[in-house]
Amino acid sequence: METVLDSVVRHSLQLGSDWKIDRMLLDAEAQRIDIYISHAGGPLICPKTGETGTLYDHRTERSWRHLDWFQFRCFVHCRVPRVQSSSGVNTIEVPWSSASQRYTEAFESWTIRLLQATKNQTKTAQLLRCKFDVVNRILHRSVARGEQRRVLQGISHVSVDEKAIHPKYATVVSDSERGVVLDVGQGRDKNSVKALLWGLLGDLKDEIQTITTDMWKAYISCVTELFPNATLIHDRFHLIQYLNKAIDQVRRREVKQHDELKHSRYALLKNEANRTANQEDIFQAIQKLNLQVSIAWRFREDFKAIFRCCSLADAKKYFKLWLESVDEEAVKEVVQIAEMFERHREGVCNALCHEQSNARACNGKIQEVKTVGRGYRTFKNFRSAILFFHGGLELHPQYSR
Repeated sequence: METVLDSVVRHSLQLGSDWKIDRMLLDAEAQRIDIYISHAGGPLICPKTGETGTLYDHRTERSWRHLDWFQFRCFVHCRVPRVQSSSGVNTIEVPWSSASQRYTEAFESWTIRLLQATKNQTKTAQLLRCKFDVVNRILHRSVARGEQRRVLQGISHVSVDEKAIHPKYATVVSDSERGVVLDVGQGRDKNSVKALLWGLLGDLKDEIQTITTDMWKAYISCVTELFPNATLIHDRFHLIQYLNKAIDQVRRREVKQHDELKHSRYALLKNEANRTANQEDIFQAIQKLNLQVSIAWRFREDFKAIFRCCSLADAKKYFKLWLESVDEEAVKEVVQIAEMFERHREGVCNALCHEQSNARACNGKIQEVKTVGRGYRTFKNFRSAILFFHGGLELHPQYSR
């Protein structure tokens, strides 16, 4: 008669009537439980052809890491039968694990949940009392499974952005509406970007309405060549970043003659709502000095105001007035940015009247992955981590679905 404990094990390992529990051993000193399983007889199904075959022999005993029981690590052991069929001799499938894995699907699913909570592979390995390589392998495996299951459809708005991975760059492609990363490609040269975009979104070229990117030449070239019907938008976040860079360059130039500008970087770059009381005092004091850095700051705020335009015609009108004002004041650092904006007038004006701007959110998410993971030594690891946490993929094995 089957005990309650046997029923728990059978349910946990998804055992059918063709599998039996031989014995369970507890080693309290080693804090582990070992469960021994064997095939109970009956039909043997070939995993390649699906036909019923005959018993050939049993493999040497294999072990799988299973979910912990209480404070004990748990391991499953079995000599899995091999079946003779028209395709030759093959090892039959076991219900608790995928082929060639050294852990059960239940353990894999729990590892995924724990990794999603900690966002750190080392901490997850410590909590599970397993090697880092086990967690890393599960991360890569779950991402590959999620990509295989994913069906790309209904994507209308895409964001293409760069991310520095010292000493090189990666290209991040995101679904702007859903806020999920679709893929991460190595490099940002035209050939690599073209291969990434076409391989990922080539079948959707007629569905994509807008593509948001910065002013990197390779991105613009690939977008206009591959998706001629899509509206090119230069991301608002990057436009403001360019102006922030100009403000800081003016500040660094003027601080040599004006000590009041020391330690004022964040007071000038932050929005009013985000300044501390001390930063607000510094900011107000600088405004009274009538320096070029204040003029540069005003141009940034005037540019932000254009975002409230309701039509492309209005955006173009006010953008032209903004360019004229910049030219009149002749703050060289701002003039350089304005000239760059002028060279990319269409994408800038599209940004002024479109709200597709997801770069900041995606950048923040990716930076969090990089920071919490304390950097990644290889591009493969970094890519998988980004898609694991922010790819919106179905990561779990069949067991837990």
